[in-house]
Amino acid sequence: MEFIELLKALILGFVEGMTEFAPVSSTGHMIIVDDLWLKTTEFLGQGSANTFKIVIQLGSILAVVVIMWKRILSLIGLYKIEGQTATSRFTLAHVIVGIIPAGIFGVLFEDFIDEHLFSIETVIVGLFIGAFLMIIADKFGPKKPIITSLDQLSYGKAFKVGLIQCLSLWPGFSRSGATISGGVLLGLDHKTAADFTFIMAVPIMAGASGLSLVKNWDQINMDHFSFYAVGFISAFVFALISIKFFLKLISKVKLTPFAIYRIVLALVLAFIVFL
Repeated sequence: MEFIELLKALILGFVEGMTEFAPVSSTGHMIIVDDLWLKTTEFLGQGSANTFKIVIQLGSILAVVVIMWKRILSLIGLYKIEGQTATSRFTLAHVIVGIIPAGIFGVLFEDFIDEHLFSIETVIVGLFIGAFLMIIADKFGPKKPIITSLDQLSYGKAFKVGLIQCLSLWPGFSRSGATISGGVLLGLDHKTAADFTFIMAVPIMAGASGLSLVKNWDQINMDHFSFYAVGFISAFVFALISIKFFLKLISKVKLTPFAIYRIVLALVLAFIVFL
């Protein structure tokens, strides 16, 4: 594997890690960077390139587990978060309730999404619509959120956030953007909505990536192992940085600055693609 190819793996890992948990759409950015610039399919082949994108997502998932290990262990009763009580505790059931809608729709429409929605044009649409949802959440969400901790979250609100998360099945919409916006509109503060988003991401992304990895197992080429490894490590390291930074930032700046970035990016892409 030549240096320039490993550099491309590093760049794609950087893009995945820095955008997976920010409300800007990691899928959209991966499509943009790879399709318009790096073009990894030219030397990996389509199957191996798709498998690579799955592998680096696993690096981002691992970063969430490392950062939120206390909360994750508390879900199964192995760690007690300060302030938790027998009647006020965020549990594994909340996570399951939250991921059911996207899980069902993802399974039903996976093939359609893979075949018809992974393009620059659909990403542009997703970036625009997702941006407006984020602006609406900041403008019309409660001025004083009623839920400031995951341990205050009800099953009903977890399910409603999960329903809104289904919008992120459209490439470019952003899972973080959809769920944080939905959470804010339902009375969660931005930090709590982000925490819930990250926790839900672990089983959703692990399940989706695992299923895709099994389906594409025959596409794995061990000659590309170093490419996969560099991308995985890069995604893990930059996701660690991104998550810590984002959790501090979201409470201060809210969603609107990210929405403005998405609109500007969509306009630039539309100019490149259609003019």
